[in-house]
Amino acid sequence: MNLERRKEYMERAKIVEKAELFSEMKSVMYNFVKELGKGEQLTEEERNLLSVAYKNVVGARRTSWRSMLGIESKLGEATEKPFLRATEEIKETIERELKSLCGEIIELLDNYLISDNKPSTLAEAEPAVFFYKMKGDYYRYLVETAKKEDIDEKSMLSFEAYNSAQQIALELLPTTHPIRLGLALNFSVYFYEIANDPSRACELAKDAFDRAIEKLGEVKDELYKDSTLIMQLLRDNLTLWQAEDDNGEQQTKN
Repeated sequence: MNLERRKEYMERAKIVEKAELFSEMKSVMYNFVKELGKGEQLTEEERNLLSVAYKNVVGARRTSWRSMLGIESKLGEATEKPFLRATEEIKETIERELKSLCGEIIELLDNYLISDNKPSTLAEAEPAVFFYKMKGDYYRYLVETAKKEDIDEKSMLSFEAYNSAQQIALELLPTTHPIRLGLALNFSVYFYEIANDPSRACELAKDAFDRAIEKLGEVKDELYKDSTLIMQLLRDNLTLWQAEDDNGEQQTKN
């Protein structure tokens, strides 16, 4: 793909992002990755636009699905059958859309974006960790709505992706790097919400936060805001998870 064509894709993606047309933005970025082909590295801006597009279209449906769970929980035996049927159909539609969207981005990650070569430099590690983390995220979202018989498989695939990212991050990314911190944030959420292992979730989040705080004075100015924002989210989750009163519904930040 020549530079002019690449620029056209990015300009269109940024325009529809500003218009909050995230389905269109997702389509633009999907077509861009497919046309670019395997082996071509995305720039940081291109990676972020891809992430924003899918995060918004999938995030909207995750929110809708949770809303439907809330509606279902309030239905009683006296609820009319047409309303029950409509509620179930809407929830199933959302689940199909989530499965399709998550499968779509995972297909892009596996077939186009995750390199077969082991990274050995910071420049190679950044996209590798970024994309393995994305893969872990979207398998985690699939677990949330998966049928009982599919949960273990999707959970393991999520873990494997996060773990691959973690191995690279620990070796090649600074402790204060936003991508490394973002991975720690989401991997710890995986342990808390999917693996039901709060002690490991807290351990991972605390270790990432403590290691980063030690080197915070060395963070480059252009990364400082992103790094400290994620560190705050790590600390918020730790505070939530370590709270003595954990009876109510907890809203983890990820």
